[in-house]
Amino acid sequence: MAVTLEITNDYGYVVLVLVLYIFFNFWMAIQVGKARRKYKVSYPTLYAIESENKDAKLFNCIQRGHQNALEMMPVFFVTLLLSGLYCPIVAAGLGAFYTVARYFYFRGYATGVPENRLKIGGFNFLALLGLMILAAVFGVRLLLS
Repeated sequence: MAVTLEITNDYGYVVLVLVLYIFFNFWMAIQVGKARRKYKVSYPTLYAIESENKDAKLFNCIQRGHQNALEMMPVFFVTLLLSGLYCPIVAAGLGAFYTVARYFYFRGYATGVPENRLKIGGFNFLALLGLMILAAVFGVRLLLS
């Protein structure tokens, strides 16, 4: 049996949240570039070595904040796009919440105290869990239709 999928106009919110996150990712990359200049960490070095650079921890925290966002991006994008097909307004809301929480995750990490990433930024995991549940419900609904 085939299932017909209709994308409603509300899916535009999902697309806009995805684009917002792409801009946010570029912003984080710029912050890493600025930190490279400030803490004198040249390319292609991914992480600074503490024995060679007194500011290594600060740079590494900024780099790690962006790297973690990149690691989670495929999961976020897939769950956002799939769950948005099922429930676009809720998916877009969760995606926007995820993006804001990720901002605080990055800013907290960039303080040089890794634990600060979780103060507000830790809520990104709740948003991602919501998107994962919505995507799973969408899959089950497809199987049962």
